[in-house]
Amino acid sequence: MTTEADVAVPPPLSRNRNYHMLWGSQLVSELVGQLCLIAFPLMVMATTGSAPWMGAVAAVIGAAGMVANVPAGVLVDRFDRKRVMLVCQCVRAVAMGSLAIALLADHFSLSHVFVVAVVEGLLGAAFDPAEHAALPQVVHESQLSTAVARNTTRRYIATLLGPAGAGFLFAFDPMAPFAVAAVLLVASCVVLSFLRLPRPGPGGESERAGMLVEGFRWVLGHRVIRPTIVWLMCCELFVSALITIVLALSGEDDMAPGALGMMMTGFGIGGLLGAAVAGRLHAVLPAPAIILGFPWCAAALTLVMALVPTGVATGVVLGGIAFLIPTAFTTVMTYQLAVAPSALRGRLSGIVGLFAGGAGAVGSLVGGLLMADGDSRGTLLIWSVCLVAVAVGTTLSPALRRFPTLK
Repeated sequence: MTTEADVAVPPPLSRNRNYHMLWGSQLVSELVGQLCLIAFPLMVMATTGSAPWMGAVAAVIGAAGMVANVPAGVLVDRFDRKRVMLVCQCVRAVAMGSLAIALLADHFSLSHVFVVAVVEGLLGAAFDPAEHAALPQVVHESQLSTAVARNTTRRYIATLLGPAGAGFLFAFDPMAPFAVAAVLLVASCVVLSFLRLPRPGPGGESERAGMLVEGFRWVLGHRVIRPTIVWLMCCELFVSALITIVLALSGEDDMAPGALGMMMTGFGIGGLLGAAVAGRLHAVLPAPAIILGFPWCAAALTLVMALVPTGVATGVVLGGIAFLIPTAFTTVMTYQLAVAPSALRGRLSGIVGLFAGGAGAVGSLVGGLLMADGDSRGTLLIWSVCLVAVAVGTTLSPALRRFPTLK
């Protein structure tokens, strides 16, 4: 593949200013998303005292994000990616600022809250395909897997800092989380204004982008990418359901809030450690070993989780599963970005986000339904068996069993 980076000899990522701008802007986007995931329900519950309205605002953010994925991919492939990212961050900043000002002035309006929630869900999701599609434009082909691996750290940093930050800021003042979110997004806009992306020449990406159906046809018709989407859906469903089961497990065992926080911290720390070594593991391990090994190892660790005492041990095992995720996802995402034509990368990201995000949402629902009888240990055993089925399916898939190894 011919690189889109405009340098003959690539500088190390540590000196690639455009990569750092993309990395930091996406971190801000994910951090604001995690902040809002907690701040919106807290604010609605504190103001209305209604649990249904609290759940509704969280659902609106999630639904808006899912709806935005595929159209955002088309948008990213048709228009300048830097401009798309700037518009997303600027409009999000204005929306968050308007809500912070309204709360400061004691002018709470539920309709205003839902409008801002929709804006956040739509534009937060729209930012992701633009950043994903822009990455190969600023990073040399030989550094793509390392860049993707480093990018996975953002999810766990945001997961560690966002919810805790939202709770602390809300306790200080209900408007504080939204004011901080607005400031962060403004800072992101300033940084993005200095980003330099190669522009397509005459007859370039904006003319070649084509229709939405073209993106689906290419993605679902690719003999390797198609099974990777199914694989990602299974993995996202598994992880989302597992976290729900763990949360229910803590409630079942009457754990202290601090112990629950410790378990989720284990997940975040495991993910960060895994992201730190994902690039190296991707470089030394054959891709099929990574793709096949993840569901088998995760199934074994889930079985262990069903047997160990709830608390620190659960957090350690959960962290072990999180440690495996970055390397597995780096392998899949690097391949997807490497083989996708530039004019289709936005739609590829949007389609993958739609399927994976939908699977994650279903996973949370499945986890809750599995815990309906309150037998968390039995549920973990059942979930381990389900993951073995995923591992068997992965092993039997010729495309995944012979997954191309990119170095």
